[in-house]
Amino acid sequence: TLGAEVTLVAPPTLIPVGVESWPCSVSYHLDDALMQADAVMMLRVQAERMEGSYFPSTLEYSRLYGLDAPRLELLKDRAIVMHPGPMNRGLEISADVADSSRAVIVEQVANGVNVRMACLYLLLGGASSEAGGD
Repeated sequence: TLGAEVTLVAPPTLIPVGVESWPCSVSYHLDDALMQADAVMMLRVQAERMEGSYFPSTLEYSRLYGLDAPRLELLKDRAIVMHPGPMNRGLEISADVADSSRAVIVEQVANGVNVRMACLYLLLGGASSEAGGD
């Protein structure tokens, strides 16, 4: 976690088995977690992978776990909003929040490409950082 205090927030039916061994705390209450956060990472609801009763209705999920304008106001003044994309606007994040000045989503996605390229380069035998300090 690189020193970060991570809180995983989700409906109980979507919390992974074994999460108690992860270096994070778990909450089922988004509003409480938002007030403590310096950064909020929203993730896409992958409805195509949901079956049966594991996922609440989209309306219920959005109401309980969606990041909207009123919830954005709960964040600290300097807190940022992240989302790796693609996103379901209106479900896990509202359009106005995704497009707000607090969102760093465009920068995050752009940097993600560079990070993946660097990882692939190193994994495929690219030059090490010990090679000359350039």
